Amino acid sequence: MAVSDPIADYLTRIRNAQQAGHRIVDIPASKLKKSITEILYNQGFIHKYKFEEEGFHGQGTIRIALKYDPRTKQPVIRKLGRISTCGLRKYSKAADLPRIINGLGVAIISTSKGVMTDKQARTEHVGGEVLCYVY
Repeated sequence: MAVSDPIADYLTRIRNAQQAGHRIVDIPASKLKKSITEILYNQGFIHKYKFEEEGFHGQGTIRIALKYDPRTKQPVIRKLGRISTCGLRKYSKAADLPRIINGLGVAIISTSKGVMTDKQARTEHVGGEVLCYVY
């Protein structure tokens, strides 16, 4: 089945898996989703990830092990939100990049130098499309 907004589908699958209390979620892969997964891992929002290739037809799947707080059993990711949608793209200059919860959260930006966090984009002085935020 074709998905009109693959990034929104990616975020929704993670959100639904956390609400259901699942430890692992499988998501159809793409290069952009792989980049976002690596950012989530580097920022400490997910436990681990694995890229599984499927051959010639598909790009494979991404298997993500979700991270939960050991004491409260609550998910580490409190909120996932899609900012730029298919119908309304949101772009920001390097000086105008959003700060999520005063720097505690992460905005994921698609720039000309690749997909990166808002902090990395500020240090490299590049703007781009604000894909989503995570906190």
